[in-house]
Amino acid sequence: MRRFNNTLHHSKGFVLVGFSEWPKLEMVLFVVISIFYIMTLLGNSAIIILSRLDPRLHIPMYFFLANLSFLDLCYTTSTVPQMLVNIQGGQRKISYGGCIAQLFIFLGLGSTECVLLSVMAFDRYVAICQPLHYTVIMHSRLCQQLATVAWVTGFSNSLVQTVLTFLLPRCGQYQVENFFCEVPAMLQLSCADTWINEVEMYAAVVVIKVIPVGLILFSYINIVRAVVRIQSSEGRKKAFNTCGSHLLVVVMFYGSAISGYAYMAPKSNSAKLKGKLLALFYGLVTPMLNPLIYTLRNKDVKEAVKKLLGRE
Repeated sequence: MRRFNNTLHHSKGFVLVGFSEWPKLEMVLFVVISIFYIMTLLGNSAIIILSRLDPRLHIPMYFFLANLSFLDLCYTTSTVPQMLVNIQGGQRKISYGGCIAQLFIFLGLGSTECVLLSVMAFDRYVAICQPLHYTVIMHSRLCQQLATVAWVTGFSNSLVQTVLTFLLPRCGQYQVENFFCEVPAMLQLSCADTWINEVEMYAAVVVIKVIPVGLILFSYINIVRAVVRIQSSEGRKKAFNTCGSHLLVVVMFYGSAISGYAYMAPKSNSAKLKGKLLALFYGLVTPMLNPLIYTLRNKDVKEAVKKLLGRE
């Protein structure tokens, strides 16, 4: 039976319901999402280019920031173009293979970002709490190793969840209650008991989200203690500005991502809409805001922009 279902969906694919139940909202979202997506591409591309071209940005903080920007570029591109095509075309279809690829890539990138944000918090901890040993501790090889760990951990988690999700029988159900393929929406299509998948998913949440959050909190508790001991008000302000950007990004990403689990199995239309808008926030709005947050609050990035534009 399972083989029959998988064969059926391999040829039939899936329908991404998205916001089709709210056609007026959908047209507004098409314009807003298009603008946000263009801003995401431009902003994150600018961060990557600046971190490569300006020698002042050749430090660990901007190495990780460039990784985050590249990740956000891929993160939004894995779902947004498909969504815009579906809204404009009206067919809302995605192939079986396309759904597997989208779920694997989106989940892998999201998981990687969770780990990468904790790595960036560790970098700030070393910079502020161990300033004299910063360049010795955060050498280029360690930075590359930490970034590799983040990417490998994220996509290993995604591989396991993707395989388990698509092994489930679906018994003719093919309408995905979201604008992209994700694990909770795919689990709702199953006609078998999904408790193993749910246990694995919550275990992954602990490893990928809860543990990194704990590491981030540990880093910032020690950062606050170190900053309080700084005698110079200018030094304290600089330290808070440097960490404030990262902390704001962490709150936005983790807050929206973790809140999304409250709408895993929505029963009412309003709950469905809230869940989809929340997914849109952490899938598009957060990646779009990240470059703005780091640029507006960072003197080095501002000066790099001016230099690139020929104003210095």
